Amino acid sequence: MGDSNVVLIAVSETDIASTNQADALMRLAEWISLPDVEGSAAFSRLHCRIWILPGSILREDFLARRWFEATGESPSEVIFPSRHSAASGRPSLTLHPIGVMQLDTDEEPPYGGKAGDAPPPSPRLASWWKELLHVASTTDFGLEFDTSLEVTHHGPWLEVPSLFIEVGSTDATWGHVPAAECLAGIIHRGLGLDGSDGFGHWDAEANKGDLVLITLGGGHYAPRANLLAQLDGVFLGHMLATYALPFTPPTEEGELPGGNWKQSLDAAFRSTQMAYPNGKIIFSMDKKAFKGWQRQAIRDHLETLQSPLLTSKNIRALLETQ
Repeated sequence: MGDSNVVLIAVSETDIASTNQADALMRLAEWISLPDVEGSAAFSRLHCRIWILPGSILREDFLARRWFEATGESPSEVIFPSRHSAASGRPSLTLHPIGVMQLDTDEEPPYGGKAGDAPPPSPRLASWWKELLHVASTTDFGLEFDTSLEVTHHGPWLEVPSLFIEVGSTDATWGHVPAAECLAGIIHRGLGLDGSDGFGHWDAEANKGDLVLITLGGGHYAPRANLLAQLDGVFLGHMLATYALPFTPPTEEGELPGGNWKQSLDAAFRSTQMAYPNGKIIFSMDKKAFKGWQRQAIRDHLETLQSPLLTSKNIRALLETQ
């Protein structure tokens, strides 16, 4: 062993949406059983590994490091097939990065992760989102599934790029096999498990200067990112809901607003940079989600990061010149 280009697919054995995706993935091609890792089942195909973990995945921190310590292989990214929960109860298929950058650093995150920080987002997010839209629109699930990106949220903590790919949103659909097969097909093709080159890989030289979008504001289902990530030539970083940019008003004129908004921006920017070396990181904001003084504070801080805040129109114009 010793491969540093391994992709780890982390599966929760107590989550039927997770195990269904893993089962569907292993039906698509031949996987080889490996010796147990940390006492849990593991499988191999080409450069990918499936690891079946006990219990909730949200607190399984440092998975890439733990896999390396057990096997000598160093995963370059982690994919999390999972279930998605929502009060709406609507059947859904979703993708999202992870992190809890808005929490106080001494806070105990309720759903895992490292408070005040975020792991690198997977460079595959935008291309897999486009693929999800295409495949879901041409698949008969027997009932209607919504498709959406979700904003950055929850754990676990890890140091390599990752994404969650999910079936939602209640136990009525978590076990839906055609939905799991749809998502497993995206993982299979996206990671090149079909023998292809896959899609969504970032190359620091070949992709130098390509646009990487971080979105700010709006609700949990990332409407701004849903649209902009469909554009050819746009990669996707973190997506921060309004709640992930917590502000408290300044107490006197000229003072900076309080709250963890700056911490959130810095963590999102820093970890997105890690995922996209040599990328051109840009931000886009839902203006209606913020008050004027909040918008100004965000603009001023992004100038210190030397990263532009662009409108959708700006982004489309920029793409035309590339």
